[in-house]
Amino acid sequence: MIEVLDGMPEGVIGFRATGHVTRADYRDVLLPPMKAAVEAGEVRMVYAVGPDFEKFEAGALAEDSKVGLTLGIPHLHAWKRCAIVTDEEWVLKAIHAFGFLTPGEVATYGLDQLDEATAWAAG
Repeated sequence: MIEVLDGMPEGVIGFRATGHVTRADYRDVLLPPMKAAVEAGEVRMVYAVGPDFEKFEAGALAEDSKVGLTLGIPHLHAWKRCAIVTDEEWVLKAIHAFGFLTPGEVATYGLDQLDEATAWAAG
């Protein structure tokens, strides 16, 4: 599931992925605030994965690709900062391998560094 992180500073959207992440999670929880941020012209996001994350279901991965094609590529200048907060080694490796494809700045933080990640995303 994806849940909204409460207590984010003004202008920062935050999410946490736990358990099984589904297509509905992307469509119903993640997409509306991301679309609003893109339309406002500035995306500053914190995305935490874990600690009890299990997997992205196939539909979630397809929806993630759609989000990249509809909100990422056409709106490159809106994306300012994205902080990925996780202790999942495979996520960190994927970010280091493919982070250059993500618009804006991307930084990774451990799960114990959520406050630092949030401050960086807001900066």
